[in-house]
Amino acid sequence: MQAKDAESTPDEDVDLRVRRRLRELRVSKGMTLDDVATRARIDVSTLSRLESGKRRLALDHLPRLAEALAVTTDELLREPEQADPRVRGSAHTRDGATYWPLTRQGPAGGQHAFKIRVSAKRNTPPAELPVHEGQDWIYVLSGRLRLVLGERDFTIKPGEAAEFSTWTPHWFGAVDGPVELIAIFGPRGERLHLHN
Repeated sequence: MQAKDAESTPDEDVDLRVRRRLRELRVSKGMTLDDVATRARIDVSTLSRLESGKRRLALDHLPRLAEALAVTTDELLREPEQADPRVRGSAHTRDGATYWPLTRQGPAGGQHAFKIRVSAKRNTPPAELPVHEGQDWIYVLSGRLRLVLGERDFTIKPGEAAEFSTWTPHWFGAVDGPVELIAIFGPRGERLHLHN
């Protein structure tokens, strides 16, 4: 038995590109497989197999699929545009801490990362420490962070990380000067820290 060549042929590249583009266009237009299949006059199982690569694309499929998706055949054949990987978002300041988003507000397992600068003035915990569902993770970049977890009080130094259940009453602030850190919050933690 001959080993299969690791490099793909130009035909396979086009087939793969069209499959990806087909799904990308269908999803971006909010269309189901059934919607596109009906408009393209193709059986839905055929369309599903085309998208998944279980069936090769035939030339007569292209114009019908392009028409069903309201694009030109050229648009269906072209390389998909690469999304801008940069994360853009405005900073939020609340209770002596400024939060810069490091992840988009899309699916990231529900987790969102932030760079945070804690003012030296944020050094006294509130009378009642917040509690919410989830898990928080922090990594201190500079300064010394005070982390209060229930009755326990910790000083987290640069290069140290902490992970904790947010069912535990918690708060963080500065020890003796400003602190910079990276934090990962679940959706409830993000709402609590940035919006409450």
